[in-house]
Amino acid sequence: MRTIDWGESAGDAGASGRGAVVIVDQTVLPHEVRLLTLTDVDDLVDAIRRLAVRGAPALGAAGALGVLLAVRQGRAEGWSHDEVAKAIDRVRHARPTAVNLAWGVDRVAARLADGDAAIEAEARAVLDEDVAANRAMGDRGADVLDGLCAAPRHGGGLRLHTHCNAGALACVEYGTALGVVRAVHARGRLDRVYADETRPLLQGARLTAWELDQMGADYRVVVDGAGPSLIARGMVDAVVVGSDRIAANGDVANKIGTYPLALAAARAGVPFVVAAPESTVDAATPDGAAIEIEDRGDHEVVAWQGRQVAPAGARAVNPAFDVTPADLVTAIVTEARVVRPAAGERPA
Repeated sequence: MRTIDWGESAGDAGASGRGAVVIVDQTVLPHEVRLLTLTDVDDLVDAIRRLAVRGAPALGAAGALGVLLAVRQGRAEGWSHDEVAKAIDRVRHARPTAVNLAWGVDRVAARLADGDAAIEAEARAVLDEDVAANRAMGDRGADVLDGLCAAPRHGGGLRLHTHCNAGALACVEYGTALGVVRAVHARGRLDRVYADETRPLLQGARLTAWELDQMGADYRVVVDGAGPSLIARGMVDAVVVGSDRIAANGDVANKIGTYPLALAAARAGVPFVVAAPESTVDAATPDGAAIEIEDRGDHEVVAWQGRQVAPAGARAVNPAFDVTPADLVTAIVTEARVVRPAAGERPA
């Protein structure tokens, strides 16, 4: 099953039909695997904003398919060229931090003048390339860990620490950071995964743990605040995370709570590895200070599943991401290369 794909309803195939973006609704996992069929651009934008679809590569796919959806919906509803352009722009700006969303939109929007077949082919190519990239990244990342962790602290297997969800659910298939974990597991080299719960929406406890369970890997869910302590106590061989934007100098934006893991890893002499596709490297962003950090407001922190957990009127600071400086990043692994920012190498 793909996390995100293009679908055609019966009798609706081809450029003359409307079609739909089909996603796995990540807000109801792990208790329910629910597919959402989105035939309206505004519904896709809403799904992106409320994290029904999330993860940098999956957002790139959502951006690509959003252009195709806007063209199809515009034809069905008689939109003008300006209305189609505005719909595409709504998709592009649905969330600010992950560069992949705008990248996916821009890549397919560049084919608008080439006709319907070219638009659909480009959108589908984004999805197919993501799957191939993740598999290549997984193998390359496993090779990197073999080199960095030749003598694991706990015998023959690696104990890896990850944060948030950078698995198949964050991509079209397979995963970035969790794709590396998958490849290590397939080689028989995985001992255990420590998966941070990832407050406030628990993507680690809900999504990463679910994927690791499906994988058959041994894992433990870790309270976010305990992660650095586990690293300091020698319980971890390497930290492996994904990224939503990588600046030209190697600074890395990822889910809030990543930076403390990088600090702990540096202090403990543990490799800190980032797995992300080339599309996440943003040459136009010079460093982490130039990355816009999304703040998701009070409600996710002061309430949980509709129940107030903080005093009435309590306010919150709720940044969705933090930035890990390049000098703390041992390696950035993409589908094409390995960059070592801590050694002075730049990704762009």
